[in-house]
Amino acid sequence: MTAPGPSLHELIAAPHPDRAALPPAAVSAPGVRELRGVPYQEVEGGRPLELDLWLPEADKAAGPVPLVLFVHGGAWRRGRRDDMGLRTRHWSPRPFARIAAAGFAVACADYRLSGEATFPAPLNDLRSALRWLTLRSAELGIDTGRTVVWGESAGGHLASLLTLTEADPVSRGYAQPAGAVVWYAPSDLTTARGCFAPDDPATPEARMLGAAPATVPERARAASPLAHVRPGAPPFLLVHGDQDTLVDCSHSRSLAAALEQAGAPVEAWTVPGADHGWYGLPDAEVEKLFSHSLAFVRRLLA
Repeated sequence: MTAPGPSLHELIAAPHPDRAALPPAAVSAPGVRELRGVPYQEVEGGRPLELDLWLPEADKAAGPVPLVLFVHGGAWRRGRRDDMGLRTRHWSPRPFARIAAAGFAVACADYRLSGEATFPAPLNDLRSALRWLTLRSAELGIDTGRTVVWGESAGGHLASLLTLTEADPVSRGYAQPAGAVVWYAPSDLTTARGCFAPDDPATPEARMLGAAPATVPERARAASPLAHVRPGAPPFLLVHGDQDTLVDCSHSRSLAAALEQAGAPVEAWTVPGADHGWYGLPDAEVEKLFSHSLAFVRRLLA
């Protein structure tokens, strides 16, 4: 008896991201290949989630290259996956091409925003991205066993959570990140800090959680990197402006203190005169912060 073939629905559907062919690469800067809009996850009833990749030219790599997984900001409600923030948008080469030219793969991943789904959906999406990158690592020439997560603002919050928390080791399909670079990110959704009030249902944090943090304390704690600090945590670089009017600098100071107390490696930079997104800093200072962050990645992944 002949087994039934695939249904019409199965035939017309786009190939699953785990099996779909990779798009052709384009040269975005000398020595750097770029792949844009690569699907990594299907979301039932929602948009497919995609990532962009910057890779060193294959002939310049001696073997699989380490990975930087970048997570964009935007108050968990907006933002673009390939945007490192206000002060880098005019750079040429772009920041991700610079990281790739230094010998690292860079993946910039979508995640579901707060208008689409609430926590822990965005964290789970990043876990799925890392799983997909691991699954396709041989084709891409990358080593996800050597991954640093780099995020800014809301993306830094998610990068911290991805680095500090562990998915089920049987199902996750990827190695725990080796460290994190976190720029001006929230670390504590349970305590009033700066302009953030846990009982306000209209804050970006409340929209991300689906309710005012004070009304869902267990969920707020689960979404707070500060609550997940542990001995043996991977190294962190925390960089925050001391004049930040959107995410109070105490978020990074508290996370740094907790990591130090737990015996985890942490380097914390407080940047004088800098508001959120490095607003108010001279261009040369922003370049210095980027270079310092890249040097931290190099030390971890060398």
